[in-house]
Order: sequence, then C-alpha cells, then structure tokens
Amino acid sequence: MIAVDVNGADDPRAAAEGAAASGIDVLVFGPAKDLKGIDAEVVDAPVSIAKAADAARAARSTPDASIVLAARAVAEGRADALVAGGSTGTALAAGLFNIKRGKGIHRPALALPLPVPGAPVTLLDVGANELCRPEHLVQFAYMGAALATTVLGVERPRVGLLSNGTEPEKGREEVVEAHERLRAMDGFVGNVEGFAITEGVADVIVTDGFTGNVTLKVLEATSQTMIAAVRRAAMSSPKAKLGGALLRPALRSLRTEIDPEAQGGAYLLGLRRLAVVPHGSFSAEGWAEAVRRAARGVTEDVVGRTHAALDGAGALRRVPASDAATSL
Repeated sequence: MIAVDVNGADDPRAAAEGAAASGIDVLVFGPAKDLKGIDAEVVDAPVSIAKAADAARAARSTPDASIVLAARAVAEGRADALVAGGSTGTALAAGLFNIKRGKGIHRPALALPLPVPGAPVTLLDVGANELCRPEHLVQFAYMGAALATTVLGVERPRVGLLSNGTEPEKGREEVVEAHERLRAMDGFVGNVEGFAITEGVADVIVTDGFTGNVTLKVLEATSQTMIAAVRRAAMSSPKAKLGGALLRPALRSLRTEIDPEAQGGAYLLGLRRLAVVPHGSFSAEGWAEAVRRAARGVTEDVVGRTHAALDGAGALRRVPASDAATSL
C-alpha cells in the first residue's frame, strides 16, 4: 500500500487518477469532493500546506494537512511508502516529524534520476540539505548506490563525487575529506567534474543540496532551451519542415527518453520508509510511475539495503556512549 498526497499537484484529480491507474494499492489523501469516482480508497484531506513559506512550522502546526496525514499513515504502518508531489520542503518536514530518520542517518537526501540520453545518472542531494559535512556526503554515496541498484536496476553502480577537478585534493574541505573516506567504497570512481554528468562517467553523482539544486535547474533549463531551439529550426523553412518530418520518429523517441516523468520524480532517502516526490506538474502517467517506483523500492527493500550498506562500511552515525547511557 502506498500513501499518496495529491494536494501538491497542479491537478489533484489527474494525480489521483494516475495513482489509481498504477496497478498498485494506494491510499489517496486529498479533497474528497474533487476526487469522486476515483478507483481507489480516498481519505478526505482538503487542507494543503504545499505552498507554506515555513514548511517545518506548517508541518508541525497543521496536523490535518494532507501531507501530514499521509506521512502518518506510513509511520503507523497503514502504508509502506509515501508519494507526495509539489513542495519537497513540506514532504521532507512531514517525513522527518512523522516517519523519522533512519537509525544512524545524519540527514535525508533528495535523489533524482536525470534522464540523460544513453547515460542516465542519479544526482543527490538536489535540495534537502544546503550545507553538508563529509559524513553526510559519504552517506549520500551509499544511499544513491542502493537506489541505483534496487530501483533503477544498475548492478554495480559507479559513484562519483562532484568537484571542480578530478584530483583527490580538489574541492572544498568537506569534499576532500569525503573523497578520502569513500576510497574503499566498491564502485567509487573519485571526483568528477560538472560535464561528467552528461558523459556517463558515473551512475551516481554526490554533492551538497545547494550545488545539486543549482546544477539540476541549469540542466533542466538548458534541456528545455535546446528542445525549443530544435523545434524552431525544424519549422524555419519548407526544407527544414521536410527534414523535421523525416526526423520526427527519432525525435519522438529522444523526447520519450529524456522525459522526467518516466523516472517518477525524486526519491527522499534516509527516512525509515521510502518517499518519492513527483513534480507537481506531472501528468497522470507521471504520478502512476511515481507510485510504481515507490512500490518497487518497497519490494526491493531499498531502505533496508541502504542501512546494511552503511552499517557494513561503518558510515552510520554512532551514538556517543555518554548519550546512550543517559537514554537508558
């Protein structure tokens, strides 16, 4: 069962229809009056905090908000994973307050599979943590590798650390230290530069949330600009239109390959249960894919396998002995 909050979607009904059509059992949270006839169990939750200026405060002070109710359903075991579109801030806040961080996890990370033609790559963090310490980046590396293996089907993911040079000593202090700690990680390829994102050098690329979010938006804007430029060029003259007609099947295939909806959205990793955050503008099919990806993550136990990998590498946060004694 997947808990789906549709209030953050541009079109909540389309989101609910997509979730219902996913082939997965879903519990839909949203305004029941707008979701009549949906072939799924609907929990009437008309209150939305998707556009709240202070996501943490809103998640704490609005217990009847749809995202809070959906996260609580996961925390209480009525659902196995969360799908919530729109604001990543409210999804993160509701997840932290209700589902909670995984044991030994410093901070959750937002991982997004980028639909790069011929060489898809998962980038994290893309917005959950503006500043990161070395131990955060190390955990992100293992989280991203587990996601790539369990959900995306990459058998032995190559993991790179985003920096301004490939040399181990390049980058900010936390990047240099993270590089040293990741040397022993199976599949670690070292530092990678920005252009490597589109060149297939790594399957997973790790960075802090500020850099990741800026990188993501630059890539999205560049992709949209190039697609628009190709479209204008193909319509610029009678000869160009003829050539465009001949290329249409190939271009349609390319458009499908780089469609962000095919990836289901971003994955919120590091909680005790998996969460997927589709873009609010996704169509019904995008929401259906988000639900399918969440269900696959549950079936493949991405949370458990991530924790096991972190534990095996000694990368989990250890509770100081004095704190452990105090809690007894």
